[in-house]
Amino acid sequence: MVLESISRIIKVQLPAYLKRLPLPETIGGFARLTVSEWLRLLPLLGILALLGYLTIRPFLPKKKKQRDSLINLKIQKENPKVVNEIDIEDLNSANVCYCRCWRSKTFPVCDKSHLKHNELTGDNVGPLILKKKIL
Repeated sequence: MVLESISRIIKVQLPAYLKRLPLPETIGGFARLTVSEWLRLLPLLGILALLGYLTIRPFLPKKKKQRDSLINLKIQKENPKVVNEIDIEDLNSANVCYCRCWRSKTFPVCDKSHLKHNELTGDNVGPLILKKKIL
């Protein structure tokens, strides 16, 4: 049943569709096409564009992954990890950690992505920790 449907589409419906398309004889004929004729050409042009892209895709240059680089270039380089703690009286929660490595999936809140970044790059960046000041 499925193969019969595909066969009918390829043998009957596709040739009929292609015969009804307003394909001009010359390149200049495309300029004389009406809006409705262009709309009838869109599905064919879309399929041709997709097939063209899929054909050349293996030959396109691959995107290079950006290599991690150091973020902290000169602050407290003698410490294994730079973490600053600040006491704030008007803080709603006990502790809040803010990301300084720009790798956090929950940015601006720290998700400890700096651990992997530091391991890969040898950097020593760490979070900014805000603590509720206990009076």
